[in-house]
Amino acid sequence: MSDTSKRGFASMDDDKQREIASKGGKAAHEKGTAHEFTSEEAREAGRKGGETTSQDREHMAEIGREGGKQSHRSDRNEDENNQEEEGKGT
Repeated sequence: MSDTSKRGFASMDDDKQREIASKGGKAAHEKGTAHEFTSEEAREAGRKGGETTSQDREHMAEIGREGGKQSHRSDRNEDENNQEEEGKGT
């Protein structure tokens, strides 16, 4: 059996795949055969994606950690700005 691990679309780097997929999407829209979601279909797809994502506990924990880091970073920046303002008043 031959080695197929270096062949085909799946073996391309992400940027090359994205470029090819983008061309296909544009062509389908120009041709008029591309599927365009209704707001209801988009809402349903988003709901399903959210349910699937939220079932991955490790992923959700990582999102929470990143949110906490951002929140605390914002608090530190605010504290530093307040200290700078207090120093200018004299």
